[in-house]
Amino acid sequence: MTDLFFYGSLRDHALLRIVLGENDAGVELIDATLADHKICWVKDQGFPIVLRQSGEVAQGLLAKNLTADHIARLNFYEGGFAYDLVPAKVSTAAGQMGCEIYWPPKDQYQAGDPWHLIDWQQEWGELSRLAAIEAMSYFGDIDADTLHSRFKMIRSRAASKLSAKASPSPTNLRAGLTSNDVIRETENRSHAGFYALDVLQLRHRKFDGSMSGPLTREVFVGGDASIVLPYDPVTDKILLVEQFRMGPTGRHDPYPWCLEPVAGLIDPGDGPEETAFREAKEEADLDLKSLEFVFKGYPSPGASAEFFHLFVGLCTLPETAPNGGGLACEGEDIRSHILSFDDAMYHVDTSEINVLPTVLCLNWLARHRDRLRAGS
Repeated sequence: MTDLFFYGSLRDHALLRIVLGENDAGVELIDATLADHKICWVKDQGFPIVLRQSGEVAQGLLAKNLTADHIARLNFYEGGFAYDLVPAKVSTAAGQMGCEIYWPPKDQYQAGDPWHLIDWQQEWGELSRLAAIEAMSYFGDIDADTLHSRFKMIRSRAASKLSAKASPSPTNLRAGLTSNDVIRETENRSHAGFYALDVLQLRHRKFDGSMSGPLTREVFVGGDASIVLPYDPVTDKILLVEQFRMGPTGRHDPYPWCLEPVAGLIDPGDGPEETAFREAKEEADLDLKSLEFVFKGYPSPGASAEFFHLFVGLCTLPETAPNGGGLACEGEDIRSHILSFDDAMYHVDTSEINVLPTVLCLNWLARHRDRLRAGS
């Protein structure tokens, strides 16, 4: 069986055990180096890339005694990043040895700064291990190309879980019960695509201190998102984007196009504010001057794990609304509308604006508008 040289994040033993599975006994890992190569971050991403570089030496591990199942699992996981095996020669204490390494696709990733394992472990290790657990749960059900198409959202869901862990403790009305009072008896993923749907069998503590009976519940698993309402305090106008939406379509609404603020999923490693600035430029070609925090929370906690960060973005709006924003690769087809604040509130009252984050942002703006206009 071919030996494999692991560089980068696969040198993290916890991540490697997740990928190899429970039957990793007998696998031998030997310190090794790959001459005339270096390991760099993929630019703006949380994983490494190997590059040919004369005079550099890449540190890694040579894995021996891998089974066919191990290699199949590794090929599946690394295929999620579109990496393929290529032959190589590495140096060990016992001399040079032939092996294979996972090589990135040509021209798909741009190299960033030099990569170090300890930096990755501190910044990306926990997220990457969570993402690997989900990714490897699909082994045997989908191929590596399908995993590659899903990996961005898999990492977004992992980032969302880590953000949830950092939620502040309630100090008033909700104090008392925690996630420790929920017993998850089974948890199965009934659908996985861009989004996921989980089915849970659980029990939870009731307010009288007793435990509930067995409950079966479904939860829609998306990710965290930033939502920003562009507002020009000088002209007292706002911008809304109009686009086709699946929620109204699933409800069989005859008018499944909605008026919304600018919005986008938060990429792993980015913050809500950074995402708000990026999406305003991407969807509406706007350069925001600053952000006013509105709210963060769950839009539909009875059935969805989505979590929204809402802002009002102060900017200078053009006289006519920009159109054609969004990314074609994501199927986005966007039309923009510039409305006076009074017109926007009229459309709230008539329910032509029927998306709750839009209404929440506008109602916040109604309370803070005088302050923002006075400071413009």
